[in-house]
Amino acid sequence: MEKNQICKDFGTVRERPGCTENFYNEKRERGKEMLEELKDIICEYVEVDRNAISEDSRFVEDLGFTSYDFMSMVGELEETFDIEVEEREAAEIVTVGQAAAYIESLQ
Repeated sequence: MEKNQICKDFGTVRERPGCTENFYNEKRERGKEMLEELKDIICEYVEVDRNAISEDSRFVEDLGFTSYDFMSMVGELEETFDIEVEEREAAEIVTVGQAAAYIESLQ
């Protein structure tokens, strides 16, 4: 069994003291990578300084997305991350951080 598989099995965490920390560090790193990739995709749809995009940035109010831009981007996210986004759930996403968390939940 790989180290990562053991770390994800919380029943064995007690047997490996550093395991929990490694699991959360890996998850945090994946989250950073997801945010960076999401920023690249966002910049394809709206003219905004990439460095100005944060997890708290709102798609419509802060980044200037129209509903058409947003749904087009959702289609690209589906292809890029090999996920299927429910239209009803996509409509509830307001911030970049919410989008990243939603994508991660589907992977």
